[in-house]
Amino acid sequence: MSELTLAGALTDALATALDKDQRVLVIGEDVGQTGGVFRITDGLIGRFGDQRVIDTPVAESGIVGAAFGMAVAGLRPVAEIQFMGFSYPAYDQILSHVARIRNRSQHRFSAPMVIRMPCGGGFGAAEHHSESTEAIYAHIPGLKVVIPATPYDAKGLLLAAIDSPDPVIFLEPIRLYRLVREEVPEGYYTVEIGKARIETEGSDVSIITWGAMTHEVREAVEVLAADGISAEMVDLRTLRPLDEDAIIDSVQKTGRAVVVQEAPKTAGFGAEIAALIGERALYSLHAPVERVAGWDTTIPLKKAEHRYMPTTEAIVAAARRTLDA
Repeated sequence: MSELTLAGALTDALATALDKDQRVLVIGEDVGQTGGVFRITDGLIGRFGDQRVIDTPVAESGIVGAAFGMAVAGLRPVAEIQFMGFSYPAYDQILSHVARIRNRSQHRFSAPMVIRMPCGGGFGAAEHHSESTEAIYAHIPGLKVVIPATPYDAKGLLLAAIDSPDPVIFLEPIRLYRLVREEVPEGYYTVEIGKARIETEGSDVSIITWGAMTHEVREAVEVLAADGISAEMVDLRTLRPLDEDAIIDSVQKTGRAVVVQEAPKTAGFGAEIAALIGERALYSLHAPVERVAGWDTTIPLKKAEHRYMPTTEAIVAAARRTLDA
């Protein structure tokens, strides 16, 4: 076991995959000589060479398009987009080709590729550097959407994504890159895509979240516990495929649900979860489903960013409302 940050676990996963399978390669802007904008690919070009760790021009559509061609040809590319907000020029490639090739070719071809995107705010970055638009990718049939929140899950889920026969959007919460450390096994292992993680079991209210918001939810669970309220924390880990059973089992047990997302509230992925609970667990609910989310606006720049981000206090207040209903 090694004690790693989430960033370190991702680096370890990439090195493990590159060493294990000659078909795996890394492609993206500054992934080679610079080691990536967040140094996730640091040192890989020295170990595996510039034919497998490939620097590209600043052209997101070209990065994804090239990776797509490699995947269809039988390779296992891991493409890096520097920030989620930079991915939109590649959206046509992802929507029109990456996600559709299996259906278009009647299963003769697939695209076993991973598109890594750092996501989320809270670190005072410039415009387009703090996006949380995971819902637009979860909406596309043919894609898997993964977002780990712990170092152990980061390594295991990335290795599982690289092994996947179909394309995976792999989101990496920037605020969590170096926030915590935990023991991560050495060598190869996977975490199953599509399985949620119950971090804290509880009986009074279910708090469902993913990505960077796990940090605030963890704090909220502790605040509630100090007041004798037992909250169950569900970390989804994967948005597509979604572990519906884990959500429904938790809500049926507690009778109350709070969904927490960093993204703007309207049409966010939290709405999908609220609808799912309404469809499958309505008669178990003792109160309406609460949603805690970002505002319906572009995430502001550094001086006002704290006014946008969902807070521990907002999550606690939402949980209390379900108990008071």
